[in-house]
Amino acid sequence: MGRERSSLRAVCARLGLSDADSDVLEGRGAFERIKAGETIMREGERSDTMYIFLEGTVDVSKELTLKIAGKGFGHAEKSMTRLAAGTAPVFGEMSLFGDHPRSATVSAVGDCLLFALTRPAYEELCGHRPDLALKLTKSVAAMLSDRVRKGNDDVLKLTTALSIALSR
Repeated sequence: MGRERSSLRAVCARLGLSDADSDVLEGRGAFERIKAGETIMREGERSDTMYIFLEGTVDVSKELTLKIAGKGFGHAEKSMTRLAAGTAPVFGEMSLFGDHPRSATVSAVGDCLLFALTRPAYEELCGHRPDLALKLTKSVAAMLSDRVRKGNDDVLKLTTALSIALSR
């Protein structure tokens, strides 16, 4: 068994999928090697691909609009978080469930190994292996729910801090 397959099986196990499930998934996607410094996805672009994150580290950033003294408004990239393969099993998952532009830019910090699964491949999986698609969907939904909870907590903290700052 190659390194790519064993990496996919390890991450699939974290997602609640069996080795047999991993093998089925492998037949519907593609391994991608990304070099350090390359952009994997860009905020605002349209895509239908989710990535299972097998090896490496990435930065997730968003474009911000900032007021620049005497110059009006400008744009800047703000790094939001750094993800390592062992801590984040997937990214780009929202593209499986809707046709919206990417919400962030993801760039490789070091060399990365990814497994790309497109929306058509996912939909084919839903039709032919609904049991596997349901397990994958439940894992992704749990991750999205955790991210929404964290985002809600962050908004509350920022709103509280802004309220305190404005009241002085």
